[in-house]
Amino acid sequence: MSAAKVLGGSFGRSAKMAYIMTGFTQELGFRVFAFARVELAALRTEHTVRADLSLTRKYGIQMQELPLLCRSMLERGDEAGNAHTLIFTEDAMRACASERSAAKELAASKRRPPRRPSGENLGAAWRNPQIR
Repeated sequence: MSAAKVLGGSFGRSAKMAYIMTGFTQELGFRVFAFARVELAALRTEHTVRADLSLTRKYGIQMQELPLLCRSMLERGDEAGNAHTLIFTEDAMRACASERSAAKELAASKRRPPRRPSGENLGAAWRNPQIR
């Protein structure tokens, strides 16, 4: 697949570049995610993000979420500088956990209470079909 076709999608910070996960390794309690920054001119730059697995368990971050969180961290970090190796810090994990809990609370507040049937004649139709 060509870089222009990949970058044509809606993911990534802009139409000029995108981060694509190329794999991961396990190193002493850390999951190290490898990403390739692909630019429109097919220029590829390798980046890695380290995540401490004990901290992910502490803050309730699931393994399936880690690659996307690391990619979004790379995209945010791209504005600050061109660091090729980043660490998913405890502060960032704490922020993710608080954002997730705030989103859950907001969703719970928007949820309608379950609809309860009225207590009158509840089940009367099948108990005594002559009464109508």
